[in-house]
Amino acid sequence: MGVSSVSTLSASREPDVVRPVRPRVTEVRLSAFAVHRRVVLPLDGAFTLLAGPSGSGKSTALRAYAALARLAAGAELEEVFPDPLSCVPDQARPDAQRRRGFRIGCTADGPVGPVRLDLAVQAEPELRVVGERLTAGRTVLLETALVDPTRRAVQAAWHTAGSAPVTRAPLPDDRLGTALLPLRVAGKTDGQRQVLAAAEQLLVALRSVFACDPRPSRMRAPVPNGSGRLLTGCDNLADVLWRTRAECGRRHALLVAALRDGCAVPAADVVAELHSDGTVRAWLERDGGAPTALARLGDGELRYLALALVLLTGPGILEADPVGEVPSALQELTVLADGFDRCLDPRQRAALARLAVRMGERGHLRCVGAVADASWAAGIDGVTVVHLDR
Repeated sequence: MGVSSVSTLSASREPDVVRPVRPRVTEVRLSAFAVHRRVVLPLDGAFTLLAGPSGSGKSTALRAYAALARLAAGAELEEVFPDPLSCVPDQARPDAQRRRGFRIGCTADGPVGPVRLDLAVQAEPELRVVGERLTAGRTVLLETALVDPTRRAVQAAWHTAGSAPVTRAPLPDDRLGTALLPLRVAGKTDGQRQVLAAAEQLLVALRSVFACDPRPSRMRAPVPNGSGRLLTGCDNLADVLWRTRAECGRRHALLVAALRDGCAVPAADVVAELHSDGTVRAWLERDGGAPTALARLGDGELRYLALALVLLTGPGILEADPVGEVPSALQELTVLADGFDRCLDPRQRAALARLAVRMGERGHLRCVGAVADASWAAGIDGVTVVHLDR
């Protein structure tokens, strides 16, 4: 597995480069993960498309990114990897102790510069972290290793630069050590403060993720009111449309404008109504025509409507897990859209791509999508295409 034909270059890493104010993941590494070996995915643009044929690992790459995000939020390995053997590289052989595993990582850029995370996970005979490294430049800020297989812990050492160069302590082997550093590091020395700043940057960059794959078959029926934030499958689309229309007229107007760009029969409005039975129903009002209920929309129009809403909204509306202690203005939401162009006609996918670029250029949101063929995006400014090759 390899990566080729990247249409834009990664950001410069020269010392005098202006760092992004909002931390962002600029690179995902699939060192040994399912079909991927030694793959590096640059993700520094406003809108990145991972392109490749079926079996090239597009969905797997998005799954690895989403897994890192959940680990950064403090989730345990069993929650994040319910089927860990599916993550083990193809044809990987067990060692003398019958152990097999996988390795993933990422780089997050921000005010403190590039911070690199590398993670090694054992999938069998039991699921556990066996190694983790957090680095900034040439400085190793955190390093863990499995020393005693009989204990459910890894030995950790983090940068101190005080009377002792490092601090050593055991950490649990069922979660990301970097996510635990804010609770373990005192911040009394320059080295400890460097560790905390780097860990915070990485965690903020990773946690602001919304994995999205709208499922039209579940979006047509009336939905209960008050379901909360938009689900990853957009099942509760009607309820969220009702909420956004009531709470933010400007966002609603932008959504209607997007529907005009992407629908063959232009929409004059999108309306949601709360009924006496506690359910919400939604419909499109067409120019010069009768309203069209969501139940009567085709898969393409429903996916277009859902993706446009995702791109125009934020963590307060989406089922994402941003860092509550950090102001939203200092966080950048990343939307992971598997099958980005599924069921969309050429007009719809071009309109969504332009919308994704426009929202990304504002600095608060960016999109990473997976498609089989990205040739349709060739003439759209601001789109980065990363081709996956087997």
